[in-house]
Amino acid sequence: MPLGLAALDELNAAFDELRVALDGVDPAVIESATRRIATAASAVRAIGVWRSDDAVKDRLKALRPLMESARIRTNLLADHANQRMAILATQGAEIAPLTYGR
Repeated sequence: MPLGLAALDELNAAFDELRVALDGVDPAVIESATRRIATAASAVRAIGVWRSDDAVKDRLKALRPLMESARIRTNLLADHANQRMAILATQGAEIAPLTYGR
């Protein structure tokens, strides 16, 4: 298997890991999956063969929906977190009582 295809297989596996991590609630697992994607993407960029090899281009095009799905899910989860923070900020100590009294 050409080096470029192996690098894309790793990138695909990294996005699969992120998909599973986003279904969970552990931020450390999400960060680990994100780091794996960054490493795999750097490897693909470093090889540079993706610019000229048609097989690699086709594999990369096949990865686009997975990448787009991860981007959308990440944005959605960030939006949900921001909404929760806004609700807590609006409701204040009435909904989430202070841990320590003053």
